[in-house]
Amino acid sequence: MTSVPTPIPSRTQYVQEEIKRRILTGQLTPGQALVETDLAAQFGVSKTPVREALKTLAGTGLVVMNQYKGVTVRMVDADMAREVYDVRLLLEPEALKRAVKRGASLDAARAALTRADAAGDTAERSLANREFHRALYLPCGNPLLGRMLDEVRDQAALVSAVAWAASPSWEQEAGEHREILRLALEGDADGAAGALHAHIASFVQRAFPGAQDEVQAEVQAAEGNA
Repeated sequence: MTSVPTPIPSRTQYVQEEIKRRILTGQLTPGQALVETDLAAQFGVSKTPVREALKTLAGTGLVVMNQYKGVTVRMVDADMAREVYDVRLLLEPEALKRAVKRGASLDAARAALTRADAAGDTAERSLANREFHRALYLPCGNPLLGRMLDEVRDQAALVSAVAWAASPSWEQEAGEHREILRLALEGDADGAAGALHAHIASFVQRAFPGAQDEVQAEVQAAEGNA
């Protein structure tokens, strides 16, 4: 029986994923210039796939394109953290609550948590943490809600990377992840959602104190108008 070869990622996809990985692990820092010719030489490709990759990353909010300054890694500040975490606080706990209520499988979340605990470096743990959160909200039963949260995943990861570089909080977050999953597996939809809300809010409070009050105020106002 002839085996089917694994498709080789396109040059653009490869470059895009590698630049993203370097940004989210801190190898490329906020504000750093991304020069097409330099990146093309590093990856052994022409400038075209690099240019296309950067355009895609600009669309996800990881890089900024300016006709005068060129392309740079997006800067992270309290305003950005507020915007991203406002969306997460509004949508992520609700998505988890729905996933638990509908009895969705959380095996992927359990596996991601195990990978995070066994991670050998920051990059591996960061990736596992992202997959943990995605595995909680994706089976919510509303594909649009899942896609909306997917759209802020990279920006949330960039905020996290900057915060972890300044003040690592892996162990605290790992404990919070375990508690969220425990409640979800027990079928406590409200408890799991509440724990997730507290987890997200406490992170932005530690990382960007100036943004936390604004995030909480906006969330409370939205809940009051619901």
